[in-house]
Amino acid sequence: MKLKNYFLVLLLVCGLSMQAQETFGPTSTGVITSYEFVPSIAEQMANGTLKTAENDADAVPAEAPPKRRIGARIVPGKSVKQKDLALQAEDALIYSSRAPILTFEADENSPFGVTDPTGAVGPNHYIAAWNTGFRIFDKSGNPLTPEALLGTILTGNNTGDPIVLYDKFADRFLITEFDDTPNGFEVAVSAGPNPVTDGWHVYTNVFPTGVFPDYTKFSIWPDGYYVTANIGSANRVFVVEREQMLDGLAAQFVAFPLPGISAPGPGGFYSPQVFNAGSGMEPAAGNATVVFLQDDAFAGITEDHIKLWTINVDWTDTAASTVSAPVELAFPEGVSPFNAVFDGGSFSNAPQLGGPDVDVLQQTISNQAQFRKFATHNSVVFNFAVDIAGPGEEQAGIRWYELRQDSEGMPWEVYQEGTYVSNDDPTRYTYQGSMAMDSQGNIGMGYITSKADERIAVRYTGRFALDPLGTMSVAEQTIGISTAANPGVRFADYVHLTVDPADGDTFWHIAEYFTPGRDDIVGVFKIAPDLANDVGVIAINEPSSGTLSDTETVEILVRNFGTDTQSDIPVSFSVDGGTVINEVFPGPIAVGENATYTFTATADMGTLGTTYSISAQTNLVGDEFIPNDGITKEVTFLQPDDVGVISIDSPSSGFGLSDAESVTVTVENFGGEPQTDIPVFYTLDGGAAVNETVPGPLNTGETTQHTFAGTVDLSTLGTYEFTAGTELVGDSDESNDDTAKTVENQLCQPEMNCSFGDGFQLVQGGGIDNPSGCEGYADFTDQIGEFPLATGTDMTFTTGYGDQFIRVWIDFNDDFVFTLDELVIDNVEIASGSAAGTFTETFTANVPDGVPLGQHLMRCKSNWDGPVPTDACAETTYGETEDYTADVVPALGVADEVFGESEMIIIDRGNNQFEVQLNNPAYTDLLNIRVVNTLGQIVLSNWVQNENGGYTYPIDMSYAASGVYLVRLGTTKQGQVKRIIVR
Repeated sequence: MKLKNYFLVLLLVCGLSMQAQETFGPTSTGVITSYEFVPSIAEQMANGTLKTAENDADAVPAEAPPKRRIGARIVPGKSVKQKDLALQAEDALIYSSRAPILTFEADENSPFGVTDPTGAVGPNHYIAAWNTGFRIFDKSGNPLTPEALLGTILTGNNTGDPIVLYDKFADRFLITEFDDTPNGFEVAVSAGPNPVTDGWHVYTNVFPTGVFPDYTKFSIWPDGYYVTANIGSANRVFVVEREQMLDGLAAQFVAFPLPGISAPGPGGFYSPQVFNAGSGMEPAAGNATVVFLQDDAFAGITEDHIKLWTINVDWTDTAASTVSAPVELAFPEGVSPFNAVFDGGSFSNAPQLGGPDVDVLQQTISNQAQFRKFATHNSVVFNFAVDIAGPGEEQAGIRWYELRQDSEGMPWEVYQEGTYVSNDDPTRYTYQGSMAMDSQGNIGMGYITSKADERIAVRYTGRFALDPLGTMSVAEQTIGISTAANPGVRFADYVHLTVDPADGDTFWHIAEYFTPGRDDIVGVFKIAPDLANDVGVIAINEPSSGTLSDTETVEILVRNFGTDTQSDIPVSFSVDGGTVINEVFPGPIAVGENATYTFTATADMGTLGTTYSISAQTNLVGDEFIPNDGITKEVTFLQPDDVGVISIDSPSSGFGLSDAESVTVTVENFGGEPQTDIPVFYTLDGGAAVNETVPGPLNTGETTQHTFAGTVDLSTLGTYEFTAGTELVGDSDESNDDTAKTVENQLCQPEMNCSFGDGFQLVQGGGIDNPSGCEGYADFTDQIGEFPLATGTDMTFTTGYGDQFIRVWIDFNDDFVFTLDELVIDNVEIASGSAAGTFTETFTANVPDGVPLGQHLMRCKSNWDGPVPTDACAETTYGETEDYTADVVPALGVADEVFGESEMIIIDRGNNQFEVQLNNPAYTDLLNIRVVNTLGQIVLSNWVQNENGGYTYPIDMSYAASGVYLVRLGTTKQGQVKRIIVR
């Protein structure tokens, strides 16, 4: 290590140590005196007092309200959008795996908008719970109880959001839920190890929070049961005296602040959680750790990082209990930059077949952060959803971490990080993960997948302890696939994976899916080896595509999947199904290890342009799992010289493009030989080529990005055609040299020629009465017309020239994109065959039933001597475009209960800072605020609460691209819209 780097590390360690030494006391302490003993489930079943949960197979679940009631305050454009740097390589080593040991449904046809499933496995039982209900099973998945209401244990309370935990160190189960009357929690601790035959110590009104305890997380630590919740900027961590609760006695509690926590803005989304010591060896009491993520897209956050706090409780003198100042883990201390924000914070993110995009549960660490103690170190694993795609795209993946410390009280460090998407299909959205570590250090992770042509599915993967860091190496397996779509955007906020204490190695995972109702499925699987004799070829290292010969070396990678060391392993290979070459790998290969073997025989692959299929496998006598024995690989004798540009990465279509846009391309070497000094070019609109050289070297199969030295002027609105390619001398396949891309600078305020009288001289309808001149394009959105549902509204237009075709759209979904299903007047014509003059006609605008109430952008567009184009942004030679605001109201004129006479006001504070205001003391529910760009992309979405008789929300657009944006405030059924301009 260089001396200066040594001192930098020393200063960093000292700085962290000094920071960790600063501590803070509790915000409150007290004693829980409200507790009682509740008879066992078996006794309740026997005497008929058990409160059963009745699920209705014909019930249509109501759409649940937003779980994360107020999200993080996002600053559009502030976070640099890039492809995830920790994304697992598509060619990473993937091992064959076994299907689930067991799957069963925990409940069926839940009548709730989301089920929020949770579950925990004990030595002999599995308890599954969901919103308002629970059920107990044996370890074969057989139900031991009917589906019961939470209130059969928790004093009649069925509010929901249960968390089930198994306390291995006390051999007890916990069932918890929140209680919103008053705001707080209830906790039930089994009085013995059998959750069916033993009674329950039930504690009510635990840690009163003062506000609704949103998205609770419970954790086990030797000195207490810990809980966190999203309760705003006064966020606290609560701890209750575990030893007392286990005995059913009055228990003390302590509430701690989280100093330095910075979920953006007042009321932002706070979702910390405490490490859960639910398996493995029991850690020492004290030094419980809280973890929280921070994204640089949030207001007030400068870089992506993980925050950690340490809590020490003193039950002898609770006032002496402490919480540390936060320690931050950021780049380059093992935390690569991440994008934990989707669609500006919106709840609609991941596509699914046959239904709307569903919530991926962004901006929060998923349930739970699982701690495990080993003889040499302590580990904790956790994960959260991230956007893995580059600019202009979105795809959900899972960023996961393993932190380690040498012993209790020592600093936590990032041991490994990775970002995972389905290794079976990398195009799937992969989200809602839950992970844990087994006794051997292997990791299991259950999660959800979906995409536009696939239904929501519950799947799992994992990794072995000795695998390359940052990779999930276990081939994806399926627990359950939905047979129907999620009818709404809300998806369960909880998934839950736990480790079986009976063997320390078997994972039990529960998650929500649809068959066709909302159901919860449990999957049981194992990563650790449990067969004595199990080996297989996991990779063919050589040969690889490139320049080949008739004497190619064959090198394989062999893994010992079993529990016994293996030697003298029979191995074989063949090419294109031909002669099988048999040899013996002497080994030995230890348990869980990989080893390479090079055959003495070679392979004939000497024909240029030919693709060969080479197969290799082990042939161990007595192998107990044959499916992972072999592997096949395709190898091509490539032409030596073959390169091409595979993509033009920038610029991309958008609004406010500048006069100095960079041009970046990706070059790939398709050939068999490394390449240097590769000639590349691009052209703009068929003009002169710009030529440069990529120095290389670029090896076979590799790609590299190249940014041209100069820039291009795309500041004028319109469409630009780019072509880029390579011009390698002697290139063997010119068909893959070039690629093309269309880039559009959009503003969607189409200017057209109305100087001859074309366009609109009068627009009337729904209360709009607007005589106007020739503007080409005009923004009249301050004029609001009222348009009842399912009732035709007359609209009158006056034009100064004949043959005027007219279309009128109302942007019902407020995405700034006018589509055919939003047309209310479709290509009617005024004064057919006429020339100059004054012509007035009236047409009916038909607003269909079922569209969202409230204000929406309305576009009136005319075109001379031909139909108005389908694209409402298109410019024609003659005609005009005018924008208004349409207020869609109920057919019978029912008063707007949200807005009444109130109007949304947007104040421009300067420097692209805006403030949205709505004064309405009569309406107090949450409202959604959304900002959309002219491409229809949501750049900001959040929930706003009524404070002091009104709604106020600041919008920081100082990082956003210049252009026009649509701001909407309202509910899912009604709202008001206005436009802002970012300069």
